[in-house]
Amino acid sequence: MLRAGGIVLGGSLVSGSTTAADGDGPTTLTLLSYNDVQTAAAEDKDFPRLVTLIEQRRAAADGPVVVVGGGDQIGPHALSPISQWRAPVDVLNGVQPDADVIGNHEFDYGLDAISDVTADSKFPWLATNLVDSETGEAFDGTKSNHIVERGGVRVGIIGLADKGATTGKTNIDFEAEGITIEDYTETGPAEAKRLREEEGVDVVVALAHTGVPDAEALAEADTDDDIDVLVVGDDEIVYRPTEQSGTIVSEAEARANYLSEIELTVEDGSVTSWEGDLLEVTDDIEKDPDASRIINEYRAEVSLDSPVVESAVPLDATFSSNYHRETNYGNLITDAMRERTDADVAITNAGGIRSDSVYGPGEITGGDIFNTLPFPNTVVSLELTGEELVETLESQVVTLESATGQSFGEEISQQTSGLRFEWVPHEDADELIRDVYVGGEPLDLDETYEVAVNSFIANGGSGYPLEDKPVIDDTGELQATTVVDYLEPRETIAPTVEGRMQRVDRDLPDASVTVDGNGKVVTQFDAPDDVRSVAEDTVAVWTPEGDHLDAEHVAFGEGDETLVVRVDDGDLADTIEDADDGDEIPLNLYAEYESSEFDHIYFERSRLNADVTATVRERGRGRGRGRVGPPGN
Repeated sequence: MLRAGGIVLGGSLVSGSTTAADGDGPTTLTLLSYNDVQTAAAEDKDFPRLVTLIEQRRAAADGPVVVVGGGDQIGPHALSPISQWRAPVDVLNGVQPDADVIGNHEFDYGLDAISDVTADSKFPWLATNLVDSETGEAFDGTKSNHIVERGGVRVGIIGLADKGATTGKTNIDFEAEGITIEDYTETGPAEAKRLREEEGVDVVVALAHTGVPDAEALAEADTDDDIDVLVVGDDEIVYRPTEQSGTIVSEAEARANYLSEIELTVEDGSVTSWEGDLLEVTDDIEKDPDASRIINEYRAEVSLDSPVVESAVPLDATFSSNYHRETNYGNLITDAMRERTDADVAITNAGGIRSDSVYGPGEITGGDIFNTLPFPNTVVSLELTGEELVETLESQVVTLESATGQSFGEEISQQTSGLRFEWVPHEDADELIRDVYVGGEPLDLDETYEVAVNSFIANGGSGYPLEDKPVIDDTGELQATTVVDYLEPRETIAPTVEGRMQRVDRDLPDASVTVDGNGKVVTQFDAPDDVRSVAEDTVAVWTPEGDHLDAEHVAFGEGDETLVVRVDDGDLADTIEDADDGDEIPLNLYAEYESSEFDHIYFERSRLNADVTATVRERGRGRGRGRVGPPGN
């Protein structure tokens, strides 16, 4: 019950009141927390350093210390397909935390495995609002709360998760399994009050695997301020300890990058003041030898440090890229899946590509691949109609105007192979997915296609509408293994971004051009009203096969109503070199622009599109000269 505001001290923590050894006067209780260790659990890097930092801060504390986790510690990571939860649990057993909360990735190994996880853990796992539907008690293997007493201070700990971190991110049918997901904004404050009134606790700490926005909603719902601290996980952001609605909220990003440290001054059964900050885990912190030994022993069992291939380019496995746009690493993964199954199309979910890192240029190891694809997902191919394929792609579009879009920007949230399409991330769009090509040919809505996916999304994960679709082939092969097998025969790789997924905010009028291989092709368009300026170096013409030609000149100035684009006729003819005289080739022109209407969060600029029909005429003989019709045609 926070009685007075605290002070966030940038960079370091200054200790508050000293502990009263005899129980009289104020006591300084230090709360250390981490969350979403995930991929760091399989690497002898920051996780062992985090262990050392925890021990250092324990030793430096002026009074009693409580250590807790914010969930998602045991997955996903490179070792999870082989050793599952055991490596991170073995390391955390050495840390001896006081409690952790069941997050969505604790369910990576299935619901039944939770009891095995908790049995192997020397600390309790809490799930206060996930209860047995019949008894109302914590479901098997978990606890509703945990109370520790340190230095005369009784600390009650509860664990909460929202539906986004349960039904929204797992394939578990909790209702069918006899588990009720109670409203965390009701259960949390109620249990905190009970702990104070019936158990006599002085401090209540809620481990909330909800993300910061929902944690702030929980703080607001706690009208009597019975919860003192919210240790947050799930959205993996840097959120330094901050007081929200009378409760301290903190999140230490993820992957053992930070340790949250909060000092609470406790007197007469209440928190009277606090100080806190996030402490960064840096390379100058020594690794805990036991933690390193545990991780390396598990890695040696599966040869994760063996080189697989040399990459001539950086492989982009970052969240920001893979959720928002096509990436070269996403292309590599889905190309491997499509080749393995001989499917027409391959799709993988952006959330299945982990580690939030870039690999290469240079040697790529098996551990790198398993670190980016750490789930025990196998490769499955399904039969979809063209219409179902469009619905599948549409299921992952996050519009700019949606609640998620307002926080994280518009998203495409997937990576693909064998496909080219446009996505329009706006609520008023007639089609979220359009101009779809499969294998270079226009999509036939009534045709059937073989689509390779991972088993998670085949079962309806990440909101994909695939659960009941016919299975053509279940390879039983891990997705990471599929990628490793795809890479091993290759000495060097250099995957590129090929224009498979093109974002479009506004349309230009259609245009028709004639291409004969000589002179210049000039197109003129009526510009939408919201176009303030056009980024000339982003204007390019694309073919259905993914070849593109940058514009050599773009004209659009402030106050202009038309956009003029010029490309070299000979270069354009080379780009569509397989076309015969008289062929009409569908092209797309894309251009980034400053908009007076759209305020993007992730992307720097909005994007224009025009459908351009190129008619080939007597190529190379100088006739036609790239003429076009009047503006807008």
